[in-house]
Amino acid sequence: MKAAIFHGAHQPLSIEDVDIDKPLAREVLVRTVASGVCHSDLHFVDGLYPYPTPAVLGHEAAGIVEEVGELVTKFQAGDHVIACLSAFCGNCERCLTGHPNLCNSPETQRSADQPPKMTLAGKDDRVHQFLNVSSFAEHMLLHENAIVKIREDMPLDRAALIGCGVMTGVGAALNTARVEPGSTTVVFGVGGVGLAAIQGCRIAGALKIIAVDMVESKLGLAKELGATHTIDASQGDPVGQIREMTDGGADYTFEAIGNKVVAEQAFDALRAGGTATIIGMIPVGDKVELTGSQFLMEKKIQGCTMGSNRFPVDMPRYIDFYLQGTLKLDEMITKRGKLEDVNEAFRAMKDGEVARTVLMFDNGG
Repeated sequence: MKAAIFHGAHQPLSIEDVDIDKPLAREVLVRTVASGVCHSDLHFVDGLYPYPTPAVLGHEAAGIVEEVGELVTKFQAGDHVIACLSAFCGNCERCLTGHPNLCNSPETQRSADQPPKMTLAGKDDRVHQFLNVSSFAEHMLLHENAIVKIREDMPLDRAALIGCGVMTGVGAALNTARVEPGSTTVVFGVGGVGLAAIQGCRIAGALKIIAVDMVESKLGLAKELGATHTIDASQGDPVGQIREMTDGGADYTFEAIGNKVVAEQAFDALRAGGTATIIGMIPVGDKVELTGSQFLMEKKIQGCTMGSNRFPVDMPRYIDFYLQGTLKLDEMITKRGKLEDVNEAFRAMKDGEVARTVLMFDNGG
């Protein structure tokens, strides 16, 4: 199969032939139909997070099941599915206490004595799977607890967005922060995840939703998707403007960039008793500095992994939201391309030109 190979930071991905193994007992082979290009992938390309090489990046995808392992009963060939990096075992303490998105069990991985899932074509050189998925490839070999079956009338390019960006952003508002109806919210950074967080706040019933970014066109899209107010962060201090708009601060803020300064701003922009949720991937080694006295105001700051999801339940629910018109996904796709366009998709993301690029695969899907 064709795949985009990551050979190291600050290098373009290269399109190469890769051999993919047959599914073992609890694995599923999925033909990739669509894969979103997520900012998380870019963090690894830019060297902000380490990852072993060579690897196939990509983790926001939807496709069609081709083959299942002998113990798989929940899926069969022809099923439409969304992949999710939050593979869960279902047996560990995290899973059994309602936090499957935090599962880190080796049960969902192949052991060292089993063959690798992917190798360079005609060679024994292992190709690493990225975040349990590796969707920049024509096929994905996934644990059965890394996919969910979806209704077949859902377009797979839009379903792919639910695999990460939408799940993360909407989930951050609904699951992690638990935004209350009538509250005041702020989203810093309105790329794909930030736009999803805005929609999560809208779905939760927030009364005021303030979008903060430095790209005017992105702020316009944020208003289309539910923001009631916008702030151009390139024009002065956003915290001061937020306090003025909210009579002292917001109930909930969301950082959807991965920047220490913005995380600090998200905390500073809270009113007493407010909660800041950090969604973005702050680079390894960066430290967030907060003014200690503000904790006397019962302000809170918390992290978020994949929207604190229970994805087998949440993803089908979000699809219903979309088909009912509650969740807007069409507007979030700025461009569609092919696998060969992956490096251009990263460039467009860095330059603020797109909310999301979706790579489409002409492999029978």
